[in-house]
Amino acid sequence: MSLEVKEKTQVRLVFLGAAGVGKTALIQRFLQDTFEPKHRRTVEELHSKEYDIAGVKITVEILDTSGSYSFPAMRKLSIQNSDAFALVYAVDDPESLEAVKSLRDEILEIKEDKYTPIVVVGNKVDQERQVSNDDVLSTVELDWNNSYLEASAKENSNVVEVFKELLQQANLPSRLSPALRRRRETFPKDTNFRPPMNKTNSCILS
Repeated sequence: MSLEVKEKTQVRLVFLGAAGVGKTALIQRFLQDTFEPKHRRTVEELHSKEYDIAGVKITVEILDTSGSYSFPAMRKLSIQNSDAFALVYAVDDPESLEAVKSLRDEILEIKEDKYTPIVVVGNKVDQERQVSNDDVLSTVELDWNNSYLEASAKENSNVVEVFKELLQQANLPSRLSPALRRRRETFPKDTNFRPPMNKTNSCILS
């Protein structure tokens, strides 16, 4: 029984997007409340944190992926093994939005489920905008039926909301046992929610 509960309360979030859009910056801002302005190339890093939400222990794994298309097999594996997806682009880089469109198609093809939890994130709102917010909002929410948020890892704007949206979408009732399903109503929905940070337990696997 305990093994079943553990399995049902483990959620993996994966961050996908072109190189340099700020995937790592968003994750580091959320986990450690830090920001590194210099871009550091990521191949793949897995962060694992355990939270106690409404009396239920939930293990949240956050997978930070490469923005390079040199690792198609690795990307496919990360998509297969993940529950919810943050597709990140930079509002000052129109080409990065095109990458999001391709990644979404790839996710839907691999997962074979049009209801796969996807949150599109327009990062770097602190930079000069070259992508229209209205156009992206219309495409993502009306055409794709996915969630859309804009954020700034640099200014710590809307970062917590990105993760809150991912967690709420990933923690679907169908993934919970009947005993836990009743507790879903107490899953954090208020805008001030942030899981307690215990930085000493942060685990990074390169």
